[in-house]
Amino acid sequence: MVKAADKEFVKEITPQGTDFSQWYVDCITKADLADYAPVKGCMVLKPYGYGLWERIQAGLDRRFKDTGHQNAYFPLFIPESYLQKETEHVEGFSPEVAWVTHGGGELLAERLAVRPTSETIICAMYARWIHSYRDLPLLLNQWGNVVRWEKTTRPFLRTTEFLWQEGHTAHATEEEAEAEARRMLEVYRDFIENEMAIPVVAGEKSPREKFAGAARTYSLEALMRDGRALQAGTSHNLGQHFAKVFGINFLDQEGQLQHVWQTSWGVSTRLIGALIMVHGDDRGLVFPPRIAPTQVVLVPILPPRDRSAVLTRARQLEGSLKELYRTTLDAREEYTPGWKFNDWEMRGVPLRVELGPRDLAKGEVVLVRRDTGEKATVSQERLAEAVGEALGSIQDGLWQRALAFREENTGVAATREELAVIMEGRRGLVAAGWCGRDECEEEVKEKTGATIRNLPFQQRAVTGCLNCGRPAAHFVYFARAY
Repeated sequence: MVKAADKEFVKEITPQGTDFSQWYVDCITKADLADYAPVKGCMVLKPYGYGLWERIQAGLDRRFKDTGHQNAYFPLFIPESYLQKETEHVEGFSPEVAWVTHGGGELLAERLAVRPTSETIICAMYARWIHSYRDLPLLLNQWGNVVRWEKTTRPFLRTTEFLWQEGHTAHATEEEAEAEARRMLEVYRDFIENEMAIPVVAGEKSPREKFAGAARTYSLEALMRDGRALQAGTSHNLGQHFAKVFGINFLDQEGQLQHVWQTSWGVSTRLIGALIMVHGDDRGLVFPPRIAPTQVVLVPILPPRDRSAVLTRARQLEGSLKELYRTTLDAREEYTPGWKFNDWEMRGVPLRVELGPRDLAKGEVVLVRRDTGEKATVSQERLAEAVGEALGSIQDGLWQRALAFREENTGVAATREELAVIMEGRRGLVAAGWCGRDECEEEVKEKTGATIRNLPFQQRAVTGCLNCGRPAAHFVYFARAY
């Protein structure tokens, strides 16, 4: 049997305060979320990590379908000529595109891009499918993978290949497209805040930061525990740019030929990185119950004399819990109970149920919360009810903790110098005024390393631009970001 002292998992995780980046990698690798692939910049999602993606996928897919969207799939390979049709779009992605030049041992007549995003190939198909106002709106979503040849990579946050979903819609009017772009951002917000317990700031990207080829880009910005921001989701009003390039036309009700108005929107496995960095602590991962692959782990304490009786009862309790919650029974005999406790804490399982001989005799179990470490003894008869209450409390507690952290780490800067001081100290989100000029945005980035995360929908009154002092056109949030 492996003794707890032989392999103290918690001590193998670098503390956040010592090296946050190493802590992040430790959590991923030691909790079996992912591993590094043989191809530089790629990762292998292990079952536990993929289980998180399945939870994200299921929650969002249900919301997409509830709002009238259908799933489809488009090719991984995109002809170079398609990308070249829209200049702004190809310029935005060209440094990251991977190209296929040979197939079947022969040089291809035209290079094929390995999908960095699907606007161009989807637009080419929409031009075939859409002819009349009766074909609109067209509301499709794709679950798939994309490749972007990143120079600096980090698991989940920025990898050469990653999993995502991308919605693509076509509408008869500009108003419908704008409403769709805003609606889907709200769908993301609802999921991220209510399921993942991550507070986000919703707003519009600055023109310099918008998606290549979009008329407007909207984003959700979350704050990580190291004070950096992370873009958690985006939604784009594409206007008619792609429709004009690809000839996506329709006859309106008056028989006039019109271009469609389009949107695209997406989130990726980057959300798993956000989940880790918002809720994790020095003991490892901490998962909100609604998103956790395993919500409850049942750990029986099995001394030889009482092993059979305890294990029998543990299996009975597991059966009843599984009907309501995602439950795992850890009956491994090669590890001590203490080792198992540390292991499951590191993996972020929200609630642990302990059952030993004394608990069996009393008809009780011990519940241990991952978020606070609090223990409670409850009767076995009301275990299911107690578990439900605990999981609800944990979900709410993690939300409140993340929200409080963001509020405590949101500052205000009247000048670029004040922003620079904050960025070199505790960082966080910084509220400021901005005149709207590209020159000021770029100068702030060069001098402080902070970028405009977005122009929040909930605007506040501000007086001057923090960089030039001119009257402020917008209230914005600055931060250093992933």
